[in-house]
Amino acid sequence: MSAIPQGVSREEWLQALPRALVVAFVKTDMEFQKKGETSGTTATFVIIDGWTVTVASVGDSRCILDTQGGVVSLLTVDHRLEENVEERERVTASGGEVGRLNVFGGNEVGPLRCWPGGLCLSRSIGDTDVGEYIVPIPHVKQVKLSNAGGRLIIASDGIWDTLSSDMAAKSCRGVPAELAAKLVVKEALRSRGLKDDTTCLVVDIIPSDYPVLPMPATPRKKHNVLSSLLFGKKSQNLANKGTNKLSAVGVVEELFEEGSAMLTERLGNNVPSDTNSGIHRCAVCLADQPSGDGLSVNNDHFITPVSKPWEGPFLCTNCQKKKDAMEGKRS
Repeated sequence: MSAIPQGVSREEWLQALPRALVVAFVKTDMEFQKKGETSGTTATFVIIDGWTVTVASVGDSRCILDTQGGVVSLLTVDHRLEENVEERERVTASGGEVGRLNVFGGNEVGPLRCWPGGLCLSRSIGDTDVGEYIVPIPHVKQVKLSNAGGRLIIASDGIWDTLSSDMAAKSCRGVPAELAAKLVVKEALRSRGLKDDTTCLVVDIIPSDYPVLPMPATPRKKHNVLSSLLFGKKSQNLANKGTNKLSAVGVVEELFEEGSAMLTERLGNNVPSDTNSGIHRCAVCLADQPSGDGLSVNNDHFITPVSKPWEGPFLCTNCQKKKDAMEGKRS
């Protein structure tokens, strides 16, 4: 919350959330480092403001949205090296090695992992023994539900290794959220048993006169263009129907999505700073720093030897080092 400007309107507050979440994840990771924590965690963080849902995530915990139209959509991206080609390329380009576990006889087994450390994920908070190319920069997605609402299912990988998003949604439809979470876990255990962390949270975002998210009226057929129906900017025809009919049941308006692992791209360059006072506030740790101590967008003499000029807000020396390390500029 401290990374969001004070005195802004509600709309501006929502627009500032994605950047603030990036700052929060990176700052939390740096606090892990300061405490010498070598273990790590996935994180899926959800903020609900009216019908607007903002989700930030690293790792393979997942958040799905089940709408009253029976359409299930994914609000997170799995950062598994096995499944994410772009993340594999980023890790290797930053100095990491990606491969499977070698067993006796030279045989490779199991999923792709990052070495050293053997982590299956490309993003997490902590895991400092693996390497700083395992970054804490989250994928962030912000959507606006129709006024019919929907249901969020947030769960760890023990659920998703067993159940698809559709299976998880169908297993708990028509029951209150408190019971729904138990049903999802029960279904996962029934299918596979307890082999990993199996934790689930269900949240209903529904009109006040609805005691529970209703079952879909009729079964929906699968469409190859499901994502185009589900997400995308509100069409002109839809906009003309008035605010009381923001979107049809089962349709979600996408407001924001960004998944770049580059801190430079995520911080942007629209953060004001008071250069006249000679004091700059770091965009990540939010500490005030005197001029000449760190990196600034418009002053080349702040640039450290390993850095290139970039467009972005001020970073103190420690946060600049963190940025460089995540980009593979430091051994």
